[in-house]
Amino acid sequence: MMILLLRKTDVVNILNDIVKTIEDNRQYLTDLDAAIGDADHGINLDRGFKAVRDKMTQFSDKDIGTILKNVGMVLVSTVGGASGPLYGTFFMRMGNVVSGKNTLDENDIVAMFEAGLSGIKERGKAQVGDKTMIDSMEPALNELKKALSEGRGLKEAIEAAANNAYNGVLMTKDIAAKKGRASYLGERSIGHQDPGATSAYLMIKTVADYVDKLQQ
Repeated sequence: MMILLLRKTDVVNILNDIVKTIEDNRQYLTDLDAAIGDADHGINLDRGFKAVRDKMTQFSDKDIGTILKNVGMVLVSTVGGASGPLYGTFFMRMGNVVSGKNTLDENDIVAMFEAGLSGIKERGKAQVGDKTMIDSMEPALNELKKALSEGRGLKEAIEAAANNAYNGVLMTKDIAAKKGRASYLGERSIGHQDPGATSAYLMIKTVADYVDKLQQ
């Protein structure tokens, strides 16, 4: 089976697709956040990723690691609330593990995801079941690794990861928040879908959609 590699141009294209995805879902994410948070998750993310798009020409000719680290720094400096430092850390940690690379293979993608998720856990002091972005990210990573270990290939593995991320999003409706502004609501947060888990899923789904088109 041919190993699918993601090139630097693919990474830039994916980032631009994520910008569009967040823009398209800005109101949806904000509405989810209005129920249990500050009603600004979509607004903040949209501002941050548009800043990424606007500054992309300054670093898009660099290696993949440098591109991702720059994305992280832009998000930290432009996204308000908790999601800026968390997503910023995610992209910077991903960049660190692929420093100097101009192509990514399956092992690189797993290592990036592991490093990024680890950064979010360290920064946010959260875990699965706390009703955060981790509730979609960790199931996605676990499914990605499982699918690749079974030899299913990157396209199918990322698609499976996105599906598992969505299952994680749905699960957040059934649990009480233990972190962030939503935790102040306690049991009253049950029944509401977590906006952070949702935005994380949307990004993973965007990657899956791009990889799917790449192999057609």
